[in-house]
Amino acid sequence: MTVIAVIDYDMGNLHSACKGLEFAGATTVVTDEPEQLEAADAIVLPGVGAFDPAMQHIRARHLEKPIKAAIASGKPFLGICLGMQILFDGSEEGQEPGLGVVPGIVKRFYREPGIAIPHMGWNQLELTQPHCPLWLELSEAPWVYFVHSYYAAPEQSTVIAATTTHGSQTATVAIAQDNLMAVQFHPEKSATDGLQILTNFVKLVDARLTSMCGV
Repeated sequence: MTVIAVIDYDMGNLHSACKGLEFAGATTVVTDEPEQLEAADAIVLPGVGAFDPAMQHIRARHLEKPIKAAIASGKPFLGICLGMQILFDGSEEGQEPGLGVVPGIVKRFYREPGIAIPHMGWNQLELTQPHCPLWLELSEAPWVYFVHSYYAAPEQSTVIAATTTHGSQTATVAIAQDNLMAVQFHPEKSATDGLQILTNFVKLVDARLTSMCGV
């Protein structure tokens, strides 16, 4: 059975993420051990909270190099919410450098009349990479659940897999490039479409394992 390591750095909604992945057919291992990250078939980096504490916890647990090594190895990797933001170079929310895996910064929604910050609740995705494996069997504009005041702004538009609109502002809310995928919303809280996204990720991992075994 597919084993997915869910990274524990004291900043994640681990229980919900694990339940969603297990529903999709994976076995989850919650860990902060580099050896278990290396042994897993795929990695999920969840996260809730603020950018600086997240990076401080990552570095205190010596997880920065193992995370980067896992992504560089080609292993399927999924960031969720804050776990997407810390993949970037830095954030307007704080001073700490991010992981720097994806060039770009994390920006704050600017205030405008009638628009709440944080952006909280259900909103629709515009799928800018229609063939991204995460979007299989979804509608053209699926509804997903958000809780965030900041959003990633990649330097390269080619990595943008989905956007959403909040007021007059269009925000990148999913990225995908080769084995690296990340979403700003919470798939584990996004009902049927969210569970389908997690199922698609597990299927992607299964397909990679099958090809590696030559089956």
